[in-house]
Amino acid sequence: MTIMEERPAAEVGAARRRKEDARLITGRTMWTENITLPGMLHLAILRSPMAHARITRVDVSAALREPGVVAAFGGADVAGVQGSLPCAWPVTEDMVLPDHPPLAVDEVRHVGEAVAVVVARDRPSAVDALAAIEVDYEPLPVVLDMPDAIAEGADLVHADKGTNKAYTWIFDSGDAGTGQSTDTAFAGAELVIKRRYVQQRLIPAFMEPRSVVVDPTGDQHTVYSATQIPHILRFLMAVVTGTPEHKVRVVAPDVGGGFGGKLQVTAEEMITFIAAQRVGKPVKYTESRSDSLLSAHHGRDQIQELELAAKRDGTVLGLRVRLLANMGAYMGLVTPGVPLLGAFMYNAIYKFPSYRFECVGVFTNTTITDAYRGAGRPEATFAIERIMDELAVEVGLDPIEVRRRNWIRHEEFPFDTVAGLTYDSGNYEAATDKALSLFGYDELRREQAARREANDPVQLGIGVSTYTEMCGLAPSRVLGTLRYGAGGWETATVRVLPTGKVEVVTGTSPHGQGHETAWSQIVADQLGVAFEDVEVLHGDTRTSHKGLDTYGSRSLAVGGFALVNACTRVLDKAKPIAAHLLECDVSDLEFTGGAFRVRGAPSDAAGKTLADCSLAVFAAHDLPDGVEPTLDAEATYDPTNFSFPHGTHLCATEVDTETGRVTIRSYVAVDDVGRVVNPLIVEGQVHGGVAQGIAQALFEEAVYDDEGNLLTGTFVDYTPPSSADLPEIVSDRTETPAPDHPLGTKGVGEAGTIASTPAVVNAIVDALRPYGVDDIRMPCTPERVWRAIQGGDRS
Repeated sequence: MTIMEERPAAEVGAARRRKEDARLITGRTMWTENITLPGMLHLAILRSPMAHARITRVDVSAALREPGVVAAFGGADVAGVQGSLPCAWPVTEDMVLPDHPPLAVDEVRHVGEAVAVVVARDRPSAVDALAAIEVDYEPLPVVLDMPDAIAEGADLVHADKGTNKAYTWIFDSGDAGTGQSTDTAFAGAELVIKRRYVQQRLIPAFMEPRSVVVDPTGDQHTVYSATQIPHILRFLMAVVTGTPEHKVRVVAPDVGGGFGGKLQVTAEEMITFIAAQRVGKPVKYTESRSDSLLSAHHGRDQIQELELAAKRDGTVLGLRVRLLANMGAYMGLVTPGVPLLGAFMYNAIYKFPSYRFECVGVFTNTTITDAYRGAGRPEATFAIERIMDELAVEVGLDPIEVRRRNWIRHEEFPFDTVAGLTYDSGNYEAATDKALSLFGYDELRREQAARREANDPVQLGIGVSTYTEMCGLAPSRVLGTLRYGAGGWETATVRVLPTGKVEVVTGTSPHGQGHETAWSQIVADQLGVAFEDVEVLHGDTRTSHKGLDTYGSRSLAVGGFALVNACTRVLDKAKPIAAHLLECDVSDLEFTGGAFRVRGAPSDAAGKTLADCSLAVFAAHDLPDGVEPTLDAEATYDPTNFSFPHGTHLCATEVDTETGRVTIRSYVAVDDVGRVVNPLIVEGQVHGGVAQGIAQALFEEAVYDDEGNLLTGTFVDYTPPSSADLPEIVSDRTETPAPDHPLGTKGVGEAGTIASTPAVVNAIVDALRPYGVDDIRMPCTPERVWRAIQGGDRS
């Protein structure tokens, strides 16, 4: 019996519409907030209005008398069982790591910290009862400014630690043996450029607010959570709560965006877990948008000081970077490591002979920072691309030309960088040439010159951003040397059903990336089955028993490799069965056109498809001796290197010098992400990333007042751009395959965000050079742009 005769056309490279979209855009999906369980109760959280205070009294007795209330408790009531929220990245041996209780017990250290909870029969009753809880606070000094926080005699966020310095982490190419001493380079430099840049605090602002449901049935605990990391959450929830890991199941249903903001083991997850245990019933918590902006972790928030040494011909000689990185009040899951991911990227695509990086982590009375799309790499790319423009101005070169003089040429790959990484492949020349052509670079430069000559009140600026990034977070041994608490491997299982349909179980956990579609395309090509015949299962630790989840553009670069290996093992298992059915020797078989055929036989000769083999396995009536009746296979892959996509982004802005208004006139993105599995998904990832990078450049900033109150706690004040605020984005690609990946693929999820912010800011500054402007602090709002113009030197 033959169930499938012909293999469909190649899927990898096809612009398939996403399988996921039909249910996601029509509402036939399962967000965590949609989950309703029998007897389920609802939880509300009382949050601190104080940025720093001692808690002297928490009284929940009145709340317990409110209608519908089942339970209420404060931090002191659960102090013995709640543990401390985990930090998985102690970046130095002496890093200061304060306790981080999910519910504050004795002291609050940022506005929005959880203080007490109410569990009620419905959400309105739980929220209303919060007003009945009485809390007395004794105010303590508030620490907000990073330089002030590390000054002598500063007030302390954690008095018991004696310092607001969390750690100091240093990389020096001279000490590491990856390059020269920066002291030597700077001593012999013909010019030195110094700049200070500020990476403002950002909020991930994912579409779906965080939500969690905990069902404590018997001795089993099922946790539904809007999370990027179900496997990591399960492990750490077991560790923190003392619950046996095999008694904890974590399910990430459809997750509406994350951008790193759901790469966290949250206080809300732990509090809901504890509450469900206390009441013995399922409990749900879903945050409001204001709660999300206030207490979900923030991103960026760094002060960058750079020194660049160079020759007068524009050749770079050395780079020094010193960061102050705001940790917030506590350490989140990977808070201290996020700035250090950028440490390996400040040298970017350039052949720096020497490099020194120093990062000081700083505690302040603010919400914790952690991963936000790009996690350290956008910050690094922004700084180096901004200062490379300054170098171009200083030596009188076009910004493209100064980059050409310093970048790694395509024939020099693989290339060992001054930061200790090996870039596997790339062609910066090709990506830049294509971007320049699409952009009309020379024509825009001529128009810019004409506007300057005419003293046009609306000036034209041209911004350049060339980038590479390390993504595909791995390998495990390297992560171990960086003291990271987990590995970088990923796993996949391929199960062939009796009818020849295929189930894929992946350890990655998508939240908008299109894994179900891309994984189906890969498997269809590998196994010769139809795209529609592949089902991808993910996000449930009972179904997908192991994995390291989704972040850092690792899913395809690492999980895709594991998937290909699993498919290869399926074919290896099927081969002796096919040989038996065809009555030939295994060595005479080849797999081509979606079927096993005898090598050298006519192209129209009969073959055996995977469906034929799976049906034979299901019956198991006539299998070769010693052959196990299964085609299922699992593979786990641990990379030997990171993945290094790259590209060139160009932006043209029109700046109204009378009002400060910035309009993006045109934007071109040419990215090289290796071999492309699905062009539609790649384009969507690039466009979404560019939107977030533009948002940092022009719109978004989390702002605190002098008392530590978040002033941007709603979308009235924290302003993500709408589609009307964004330009048409022209995107294209070059293709330099990753040499060590079976598909040649690289990461794409963070590329747009990494490249776009410096392209936009460089364009604005370029427009205003005649006005004496060489920097504008982000976001470049009309007011900030106008003030920069007024303070500039027009002589």
